[in-house]
Amino acid sequence: MKFETTNKERRLIMKFNLQSSAVQQTVNHEGAKAFVMNPAMQLYTAIVTWSLNDSFYEKNHQRLHRIHTLVSQTDPLFVAKLAVYARQKMYMRSAPLVLLTELAKVHSGDNLVARATRKVIARADEITEMLACYQLLNRRSGIKKLNRLSKQLQKGLSDAFNNFDEYQFAKYNRSDAAIKLRDALFLVHPKAKDEAQQAVFNKIAANKLDTPFTWETELSALGQLSFPDETTKRQAFKNKWEELIDSGKLGYMALLRNLRNFLEMEISHPHLQKVCATLASAEKVAKAKQFPFRYLAAYREIAQMAAQLPGPTDGSGYVGQVLDTLEKAVMQSAASVRGFDENTKVLLACDVSGSMQVPVSPNSKILLYDIGLMLAMLLQSRCKNVRIGMFGDTWKTISVPHNNILANVQEFYRREGEVGYATNGYLVIKDLLDRRILMDKVMLFTDCQLWNSQNGTQHIHSLWIRYKRKVAPDAKLYLFDLKGYGQSPVQLIQDDVYLLAGWSDKIFAILDAMENGRQALAEINAIEF
Repeated sequence: MKFETTNKERRLIMKFNLQSSAVQQTVNHEGAKAFVMNPAMQLYTAIVTWSLNDSFYEKNHQRLHRIHTLVSQTDPLFVAKLAVYARQKMYMRSAPLVLLTELAKVHSGDNLVARATRKVIARADEITEMLACYQLLNRRSGIKKLNRLSKQLQKGLSDAFNNFDEYQFAKYNRSDAAIKLRDALFLVHPKAKDEAQQAVFNKIAANKLDTPFTWETELSALGQLSFPDETTKRQAFKNKWEELIDSGKLGYMALLRNLRNFLEMEISHPHLQKVCATLASAEKVAKAKQFPFRYLAAYREIAQMAAQLPGPTDGSGYVGQVLDTLEKAVMQSAASVRGFDENTKVLLACDVSGSMQVPVSPNSKILLYDIGLMLAMLLQSRCKNVRIGMFGDTWKTISVPHNNILANVQEFYRREGEVGYATNGYLVIKDLLDRRILMDKVMLFTDCQLWNSQNGTQHIHSLWIRYKRKVAPDAKLYLFDLKGYGQSPVQLIQDDVYLLAGWSDKIFAILDAMENGRQALAEINAIEF
């Protein structure tokens, strides 16, 4: 269903677009000069850089409170569009639910929340997750308390029930969840679109959904069996993995996550080739919509396995092929990045400071500065005339090949200690100014908590102004905000300073919009309601 925008809503967007992005001066978490963004810009950066994980400078409850405040200060239409954008373009799941819950608290009188909810709910389990989020953020306990659910949220969830079939409901029907599909069904009272859908609803109500065929259920069933010895058990699991690969029912993410299992179980080379062909397929990569850092996590897992288990019978002989496949896959994910030609001089600077060395989620081994490195290497692979480097206490450039995105990240990861762990991003601009190096695009991948650890007076804001005046009057500065604390180290009201935020390769669609004269939030505002 297409979201139509009313004339009134269009006028609100136009009014919003005229607001300055960062005007009021403040200080960041390091006590350095910074500039406050307007509420909409703050909300955008906070949402697309949030994994519901405590950050270096901010705890989850603090960000929840900040989002609650920002939603109340921001145009409701923009909030709704941001929720849809975060789910559909940035592949986020929890943050859009928080946005909708907060929007439902402050907005009523039309069907905006219902329309946005229909767009955000992309998986069957998100129906119950939406209810759990609403319950938590409204401080309600027990299913009965949810009877006072927002009417428009209820309408959106009711409509969302008709987007899924029995297999999808059964796949995500968690018996240990606080709010189950059956609870949600009785709470939102969906109206079936046809008799077949009503039959599915009846099965949900009776707790009689058919057990779905998934790789998890298949392996779980096999694990319940008794085997005479470990060799027989290992062979059974190897056969099961090969059977699952042949079935075509292993999804892209499942293949990516189980690469180590495939190698350790020594699946046949023809089966491994099937896996590699799927992972490297341009069509499959585009459809899978993976965060780029997922490929990095898989790459590190395989490299680690090879280091820990050297030997002729552990599948390590195929490690090189698998690593090459992951490089091909991530190159496919970079194919949509427009990049810059040989006439455009680009500098990419990665923040590897201490505040960037926090996990992106509680169970992840990927750190925030890995995200910056991944995004920088994706862009580097698409630029013809590019330099790349990292900053901490000091700043240095490092030369790496164009086509080895994941290996390049690993090279920077190995060398990050060479520059220390402060956040002296000003040194990037100072170096360009001191050596009078002409650049067209200067891009910093950072949490934007930049300062001068030498207690000096030099600041990136004043240095950029001097660089523009003395060396490169047409240069543009891009800040890739990876944590969304709501501040910028440089004023964004200048037409040569831009801020982007997010962890997905889709962030480069906003970069492309900026290059064509559109604002940072143009991609969000372009979503049709």
